[in-house]
Amino acid sequence: MRYDATRDLLWLLARPWTGLPRLIHVLTSLLTLSVMLLSQGSSLDEEVQKRLAKRLFRTLTNLGPCFIKLGQALSTRPDLVNRAWLEELTSLQDNLPAFSHATALNTVEEDLGAPAAQLFEEFPSKPVAAASLGQVYKARLHGSHWVAVKVQRPELAFILRRDLVIIRLLAVFSAPILPLNLGFGLGEIIDEFGRSLFEEIDYEREADNAERFATLFNDDQTVTIPRVERLLSSRRVLTTSWIDGTKLRDPQELKAQHLDPTAIIRTGVISGLQQLLEFGYFHADPHPGNMFALRGKSKGRGHLAYVDFGMMDSISDYDRLTLTGAVVHIINRDFDGLAKDFQALGFLSPNINLTSIVPALEEVLGGSLGETVGDFNFKAITDRFSELMFDYPFRVPARFALIIRAVVSQEGLALRLDPEFKIIGIAYPYVAKRLLAGDSIEMRDKLLEVIFDKNGRLHLERIESLLQVVSQDAAAADAELIPVAGAGLKLLFSQDGATLRSRLLMTLINHPYSITTANFCTIK
Repeated sequence: MRYDATRDLLWLLARPWTGLPRLIHVLTSLLTLSVMLLSQGSSLDEEVQKRLAKRLFRTLTNLGPCFIKLGQALSTRPDLVNRAWLEELTSLQDNLPAFSHATALNTVEEDLGAPAAQLFEEFPSKPVAAASLGQVYKARLHGSHWVAVKVQRPELAFILRRDLVIIRLLAVFSAPILPLNLGFGLGEIIDEFGRSLFEEIDYEREADNAERFATLFNDDQTVTIPRVERLLSSRRVLTTSWIDGTKLRDPQELKAQHLDPTAIIRTGVISGLQQLLEFGYFHADPHPGNMFALRGKSKGRGHLAYVDFGMMDSISDYDRLTLTGAVVHIINRDFDGLAKDFQALGFLSPNINLTSIVPALEEVLGGSLGETVGDFNFKAITDRFSELMFDYPFRVPARFALIIRAVVSQEGLALRLDPEFKIIGIAYPYVAKRLLAGDSIEMRDKLLEVIFDKNGRLHLERIESLLQVVSQDAAAADAELIPVAGAGLKLLFSQDGATLRSRLLMTLINHPYSITTANFCTIK
């Protein structure tokens, strides 16, 4: 129940009768699929694309859970994957072939100590959904409510252990010929993936995750987390309250249920930002099968439910604050500060000279920013950034593997529901409001860092930029300029604002002409 790359490699090498046939099967399947995709992938024939999509689905399904997880990640990227393939890949989320119902019943009885017929008033003869690691039944408690009962696939630890060794070997041997410059080896990224997968198949850990995640959104009526039924849960069986909602697959399906896709996206993005930049604990697998739209709307935001808490991760306070600052540096076009952020996060070596990096960042990001925050082209950045990582000594720290997965999945989901969606259009106003309100010590420190330079000079244009972003976002009912400005003024004259007042006073004393008439005119 624990991933260990070295131990698992030795384990498989000692069992060549297990490893060699599987390696041959994986290589044959992937090479055959690659040849088909390369030879026919550019075809304009719709029927050809449908056949390729079905072949892709069958190949990944036949190869098992590790490969299905890859397909699930691709299913959230409508900007990268052919639309005909996307529909088939989406089925990997919860529409896979189910395993034997008798096996599921045996697992329930072994783990919970009694047959399902005794534990539940109603237990169906087939699951309502089957995913890569388990399948879900809609059951009813005795004289009570409906619940979701997730039962794990058989022999899952063995399968994951075997396939992760093979995937890691293939990645390490193929890395030198791949057009990648990750800095860290692909093996380390796969190790992170392996650790998260083994955590995901421990349903007792998932129950803990769900309860911890629920406490973070206790006061947020737009986000719902199912309640764990502890007496009916174990390492291989997890029972939670049933979520009756609409999956985030198709905007037309949402509209047919009288749900607003844009409001749902907004809730998903803001809750994702809260997880990464505020709570430091996040859902690392936010694909459409793990999120449901619920009825209702609060202050311009739709109601959303998360399920499946097997793949969760934490981010350190240091990384969290640095990421917050990076968002501000991007929009303020402070590429020197952004380069230092990348260095602090480990994407650049601490010993590297940033002189050549800063102009490269400005070239890649500057043209993508547009005139306003709403014009920020995130996909253009990801396209160009791959070139930047190859030409310059950027690397991807292993600890960011799940963070990147979560952000990419979140953006892909949003693009699926709204192709014109721009994630930074919500991300930056969120950060700007928190900075201006100074709602925590760390935000007050970050605000000082943003509006004062290293010589203590006040940058009024940066305050103006923050206010402008918030006011532009005021079209949304939950983003009003007056409450934010009021919170900022309250901070300025409160005990918590002592440092800010002191810095402003020192600026007037030491740099009486640093606040120019031109600056005042600009703000006016």
